[in-house]
Amino acid sequence: MNLSLLIIDDDQKLFGLLKTYMARFGHALTGASTAREGLRLLKQEPPDLLILDLMLPDQDGLTLCKQIRSESDLPIIMLTARGDLPDRVLGLELGADDYLAKPFEPRELVARIERICQRAASRTDKPQVVGDLVLDPHCRSVRFKGEELELSGAEFDLLAHLMASRKRAFSREQLLLKLKGIHVESSERALDMLISRLRSKLGDDPRCPRFIKTIRGIGYQFIGTDHGA
Repeated sequence: MNLSLLIIDDDQKLFGLLKTYMARFGHALTGASTAREGLRLLKQEPPDLLILDLMLPDQDGLTLCKQIRSESDLPIIMLTARGDLPDRVLGLELGADDYLAKPFEPRELVARIERICQRAASRTDKPQVVGDLVLDPHCRSVRFKGEELELSGAEFDLLAHLMASRKRAFSREQLLLKLKGIHVESSERALDMLISRLRSKLGDDPRCPRFIKTIRGIGYQFIGTDHGA
């Protein structure tokens, strides 16, 4: 499980330490020292999980957590130098998935990150239904308007990943990271061709998409809704 992580914390020494440590486990860590910069990075290239400090120079971390949770189900781990129970409870009530008080062992943080992301992934095991499009991860089958589609392994995995995080835009690099070494060569052109074939089988017009939208300067986003495609 190679994860894309974002930490919003103004402790640059901690960021440097964690960036090096996370790389040992195959995880890529990006950092922001302010809430404003963190929000920009979240929109530009959403991570698999957010590590959020309680004390930020421009905004309270709890307020930021509440704002992010109102717009996204992105997994969040709160960090703070304050380990008292009220802060911990409030952070969880506002939508954080976990809470870790400083100082902490980096290995404990890695364990919590991987557990939360595995739990989030397991929630996508149920069939994904979007209008006439039904994707069953257990049978690895996709039906559209009652007819089963013949998808390659890469096409199925890509569609499943996009549908599981609908309304979230993924960069080409993020999508390649999910597929790298499994089905496709690591190039943006290969990914674009994969998207093109998937769109063709779904009858999806990129100029007026019903399912997969190209986000200029970023990558791709699944835009279907449960109430119809």
